[in-house]
Amino acid sequence: MKASYLKYTLQFKQPGGTSRGVLTQKDTYFIVLEDTGQWGIGETGLFRGLSYDDRPDYEAMLALACKDLETDLEGALFKYQEYPSIVFGMEQAVRSFQSPDPFCLFPDAPFLNGDPIPINGLIWMGDIGFMKAQIADRLKQGFTCLKLKIGALNFEEELRMLSEIRSEFGPADLEIRVDANGAFPAGEALLRLKHLAALDLHSIEQPIAAGQPDAMAELCTGTPLPIALDEELIGCIPYEDKSRMLKAIRPQYIILKPSLVGGFSGSEEWIRLAEELRIGWWVTSALESNIGLNAIAQWTSSLDVHMPQGLGTGSLFTNNISSPLEVAGGALRYDFRASWDVQKIQSLCI
Repeated sequence: MKASYLKYTLQFKQPGGTSRGVLTQKDTYFIVLEDTGQWGIGETGLFRGLSYDDRPDYEAMLALACKDLETDLEGALFKYQEYPSIVFGMEQAVRSFQSPDPFCLFPDAPFLNGDPIPINGLIWMGDIGFMKAQIADRLKQGFTCLKLKIGALNFEEELRMLSEIRSEFGPADLEIRVDANGAFPAGEALLRLKHLAALDLHSIEQPIAAGQPDAMAELCTGTPLPIALDEELIGCIPYEDKSRMLKAIRPQYIILKPSLVGGFSGSEEWIRLAEELRIGWWVTSALESNIGLNAIAQWTSSLDVHMPQGLGTGSLFTNNISSPLEVAGGALRYDFRASWDVQKIQSLCI
């Protein structure tokens, strides 16, 4: 069997604003397995500036991972735990290769049988007019749950915008989640959370920067608004460290991004620990192409989820790989009338 990798640059349809800056493109990598007409593909969704494995030796480790896959398809998965996105790409590639259909990684997933996955509509940071235009568009598309990136603008402006939305759409009509990406100063966070809680929001992701466990624990204890940890999970790899961190901070939710936390296996460890501690969770994609998003959606569906997930990022790119994945009516669906652009994938990879 031959294993190889290649780099692919995704181009955003419109710049995506976050508290870390504006994104116009994103590099990703594919692992491809081939053997006498059989093939499989997985995506290692490296996220520059955020992934724990964003290191100078990343491509060298990808090359080593491919060599190991050629000689030990199953055992290779356990050698790269310090490279979470590579683990995830390997998991996908192995499942894809071993399946009669390389795009069917979880054959029993309800998603593949037509069951949609409810998702939140993502609102990127920008000026107030830009964000309001996105909100109007998402509501027109049928979303009943929105996730707004906040923290880059003046907080009073963001608060006014959220107040306007809530005055028009009550909590029974529209669930609102916000994501600060760690932008709030620790000393101001609790007061800001009190203002946000008055608007009947669902939750806030990562209000303060990761790496402040005592401050985060104190915030989670006294918060009037449920807190979801996101960046806090990145780089926390050993099971014991995960357990210790969750027990110390006790958040209301955790956010699972398989590309950032070690794929299916790493995410499932977090889920087991969270459920033992009665901590809620949901799954979010991390700007993967449709290859990675397809894998995340099938896995998520296999977990019997019901609350909105964060899986709406596949439509952000101009050069994504055409697939049966479709966002419609506030949900991610697998449209059997459509097909994968196998020719494009083969021209890139095989």
